[in-house]
Order: sequence, then C-alpha cells, then structure tokens
Amino acid sequence: MEQKIQTLRDSASIRWTALLLLALAMFCSYIFMDILSPIKDLMQSTRGWDSTAFGTMQGSETFLNVFVFFLIFAGIILDKMGVRFTALLSGAVMLVGAAINWYAVTEGFMGSSLEAWFTTHLNYIPGFDELGISPFYEGMPASAKLSAVGFMIFGCGVEMAGITVSRGIVKWFKGREMALAMGSEMALARLGVATCMIFSPVIANMGGRVDVSRSVAFGVLLLLIALIMFIVYFFMDRKLDAQTGEAEEKDEPFQIKDLGQILTSSGFWLVALLCVLYYSAIFPFQKYAVNMLQCNLTFTEVEAGSFWASDAVATLQYVIMLVVAGASFASNFMKNKKMEMLWTIVAVLFLVAYCYMGYMRQSASAVFAVFPLLAVAITPKLGKHVDYKGGAVSMLIIGSVLLILCHLTFAFVLPLFQGSTIGGFVVAYLTILVLGASFSLVPASLWPSVPKLVDAKIIGSAYALIFWIQNIGLWLFPMLIGKVLDAMNPEIVGGLAAGTISPEQAATSYDYTYPLVMLAALGAVALVLGLVLKVIDQKKGLGIERPNVQ
Repeated sequence: MEQKIQTLRDSASIRWTALLLLALAMFCSYIFMDILSPIKDLMQSTRGWDSTAFGTMQGSETFLNVFVFFLIFAGIILDKMGVRFTALLSGAVMLVGAAINWYAVTEGFMGSSLEAWFTTHLNYIPGFDELGISPFYEGMPASAKLSAVGFMIFGCGVEMAGITVSRGIVKWFKGREMALAMGSEMALARLGVATCMIFSPVIANMGGRVDVSRSVAFGVLLLLIALIMFIVYFFMDRKLDAQTGEAEEKDEPFQIKDLGQILTSSGFWLVALLCVLYYSAIFPFQKYAVNMLQCNLTFTEVEAGSFWASDAVATLQYVIMLVVAGASFASNFMKNKKMEMLWTIVAVLFLVAYCYMGYMRQSASAVFAVFPLLAVAITPKLGKHVDYKGGAVSMLIIGSVLLILCHLTFAFVLPLFQGSTIGGFVVAYLTILVLGASFSLVPASLWPSVPKLVDAKIIGSAYALIFWIQNIGLWLFPMLIGKVLDAMNPEIVGGLAAGTISPEQAATSYDYTYPLVMLAALGAVALVLGLVLKVIDQKKGLGIERPNVQ
C-alpha cells in the first residue's frame, strides 16, 4: 500500500500556525479599522467632526472597492496571482493608506498648505455628487477629507486581505476542519475590536493631553506587524506548494468566463446578500457603539489620581480580557470534562472581573470591548458543529433573531436605565456579549459554504464578489447613521450652530433610537433570506446544511 505523502498541511500544528499568522494579520487590521470609533467624541471636540463628517469618513473605507470595483479586480488578481502575492500586496496597501490617515489627524496637518487645499477642493465631485454618493461634501473638515482618502486606500488593502485570508484558509483546511478554522480566525481577528476599544482612548488621552493622532499611529505600527505576518506566511505557503507539487497557477487556469458560474447561482447570491446584511448590521454599529453607550448610560466622573483613572488599569483589564478569551477558547479543546469545566469557570470568573473593572473605570469603550468575548468562546463549538454535523443555515436563522433582539434592546430597553448606573451597565454588557455571539455565526457557517457553491479556481473571485456586495453596505450605513443622527437630533445640530451647546456636550447627547431600529430591520431581512436559503438548499441539494467533513 502506497504511503500518503506528508505535507505541511497534514500537520495540525503547522496548519494552525499558518492560520495564526493570517489571523494575527487580520487582528492588526481590525484594530486600525475601528481605531477612531471609541474616540468619536474627541474627533468632534478636537477636530470639528460632527456625526455627518465622522460617518462620511468612516464610510469612505469601502468607496473605491464599491464604485471603482477595486475589490472585483482584487479577486481576479487573487485567482491569477495566488495567495502569496496578494497577501503581500494587501499588507503594503493597508500600510500606505493608514499612514495617510494618520497624517490627516496630526497637528502638523492643521494650518498647513495641504489643509488649505483640502478645505477649498473636493467640495464637488462631478457625477458622484449628482448620484448622492460622493465621499466628500462642502463644509466637510479638511482633516476628515484627507483622512477619508487614506481610509479609502486602507479599505482596498483590508478587503483584499479579507478575501486572501479566506482563500488561504480554504487552501490549508479543505477537507478538514474548515468551519472551525474560519470561525477561529474571525474570533481572533475580532479581538482587535476589543483591543482598539480599550487602548485607543487611553493612548489619545495619554499624559493628560488629548492627541487623537497617537491612537492612529498605534494602529499604523500594528499594520507594519501585519505585513511581517504576511511575509512569514509567504514562505510557509511557498514551501507547501513545493511539497505538493502544486503551483499558484493551476492546470485549469482562471478565465473571465468562469465568473458566469457565480452569477447564475441562486445559492451564491443568497449567501452574498446574507453577508451584506449581517456585516451592515454589525460593522457600522461598531463605529458608533461607544458613542451610543456614552449617550445612553449614566457615567460618574472617576476621581483623578485614583487607581481607576490610571493608564495602568487599562493594561490590566486588557490582560484579564486575554485570559477570558484564552480560557474560553481552550475549554473547547479539552477532552477531559473536568478540565473543560475548569477552564470555563476560569473564563467566567475573569469575565466578571473584567466587567467590574469596566464599571469602576466608567468607560464606555471598556464596556463595548466585551463584544468579541462570547464569540471567542462559542465559535469553536459552532465551527465543529458545522464541520461534523452541518446545520449552517439553521445557525444563520438563529443569529438573525439574536441580531434583531440586541439592536431593539439598545434602542428601547437600555435608555430606560439611564437613571440606574448599575442596571444600565448590566443590560449593556449582556446585550453586547449576545450581539458578538450572534455575529460569530457568520464566519462559522456562511464563509465555509462558498467552496460548496463554486469551483476551486474561482473561489477568490467568489469571495471578492461577496465582499464587494458587502462593501456597499459598509459604505452606505456608516454615512447613513451619521446623517440620521443629525437629522433626528435637530436641537443638537442647532445648538452647535448657535453656540449654545459645546462640541463636548453634543458628542454625548445624541438619541440613537432611529439608527438602531434601522439596523434591527437589516436583521429582519436577513431572517427572511435565511429561511429562503434553507428552502432552496433542500430543493436543489446545494449541500450548505451538510457537514464539511464527510
């Protein structure tokens, strides 16, 4: 009997090391993606960014991907050039865009000739203005305009990195624990959200002097680390191809006509629409979540000079958060039930400690930082279930219900506790944890479904098309939320114009009811489409509900 050739991906440790490199790169990119989210109030008070300017700038991340079709080209580049080339390219593009974004919010930009140029230019973009999709507008602060330019470039890189990482996981885990791998990658990457929520405000306020550019500089440094991760992965992936005799260019090379298979697949389009709905209900919300909590929770000022007001407590809280994430994640892999229970108890105890510290710090960003923790705990379970038992669509339906309930809780229940400090914090913590858990259902169920719907040679293009559709929502909804906030809070907008309310007061006084109801509606549409997908899967035998490991 011929012995099976052993390759790098046949080794579980090496296979998961490759995944770790990809996940760490995305971890760093997720930090930068939301680096300004927890300091929206500081951007308003120090740079003059109102909600419309903030939302327009945040939505610009996906502008080139959507309206210049860069993401579609990125998918074709991925299928033509392979994972390694595209990973390095994406890392470099992210770094360049982030550097521009950083300069835009520095004090060096303020008062410069470049600021003057941006103030008088990019106020009217022919064609885009008529369609109402311009990433700039007259009166938009110059720093927000240049920041948007950098964020557009970063967005090209980060979305290219997203499809590259998905393709890389398919390459290393096909026929193995793919759902677990994709879910684990997303869970680790999502810890980046928690990281920026904890440290971005701390870094911006470091030394008793507010400087928002320090937070962005921190993100730029991490993207340099992400590029290094991609370089290390480059050599691992090249060695794998040398062992298997595979080449990045396949025997059946990609052709443009192959895209027809994607465009004619009803299952693919439903998966794509579900992705855009889920991501539009989560990622734009993340950009406003801290400010929403600032507006809906009752905070008391922490005594200056106390332990709870120090920068060291933020680091300690982050360490505790890592213990929660590590212990809860590890509990899934314990074969001994007693050890599994022990790690679970450790995770719960440290989670309670983390929540208590967030309460004592009276920090909205620290509260929202619990977002990924329950997701980290349950993603391996969800991934294993999909890999070995199936039920991906059913999980999506459950996720949609949870998504709706969470946003409605933020809209109607949380404001009822404004007079109760402890009660408000408890409701916020529980709702955020459940919201994070609902979102964990997406990477564990939707992303592994794509290889079941299209040929291997066009997986890159398939993921790119999904990301492109998804980016439409990620462009639209941050901007839409900002405009709805200003429209539904005329007293704040009028007070700012009249000078009767300060930017600091305005930043924490918004009513978020209408934006949250809008996000809940996205969850409702996702619920309907999930039910439709389940019916189609049963009728056409797409195999989405079947296990990945046969």
